[in-house]
Amino acid sequence: MGSIKTLSTARLTLRSPRHGDEDALFALHSDPQVMRYFSEPPWTDPERARRQIDDDAAGFERGDFFRFALVLKETGQMIGNCTLFAVHRQNRRAEIGYALQRQHWGKGYMIEALTALVNHAFNDLDLNRLEADIDPRNDPSRVCLERLGFVSEGYMRERWIVGGEVCDSELFGLLRREWQARATG
Repeated sequence: MGSIKTLSTARLTLRSPRHGDEDALFALHSDPQVMRYFSEPPWTDPERARRQIDDDAAGFERGDFFRFALVLKETGQMIGNCTLFAVHRQNRRAEIGYALQRQHWGKGYMIEALTALVNHAFNDLDLNRLEADIDPRNDPSRVCLERLGFVSEGYMRERWIVGGEVCDSELFGLLRREWQARATG
């Protein structure tokens, strides 16, 4: 199931991470504003990017973790990533995560990328359910998920402690049948 390594949209190529992405990946994950609502603090060690790329490539090979680099077709520049993780084959579900460089916020890139990721999850990987866990204060993320059809399903108090800050979680879910109904509706 890990054989598909490239997805394409009108403006983006979603591909497996590779060496050469280190600088862009570190820039993304070391930005405090990008990492504001993540479950880990901003990266401080540039070597972390190389290790992450190795781990991500291995996840693609195993078929259980898919962190796609988001690459602008026009420039070839990596501008973010989106991830399908915690893949649970027996129950045909997984979680999604995503990050985008600040200068590209508000341009519709993440909706475009996540539409391709969700299609891949439901159509190619035959999953039945996708989940997302966001900080309830992250309004842009909530808007993005709701535009894709995700539904808020619960609130978990004080679920994460990031950089000493205690944070809540809001859980979202999307079912395959709901996604397909939107596509045909």
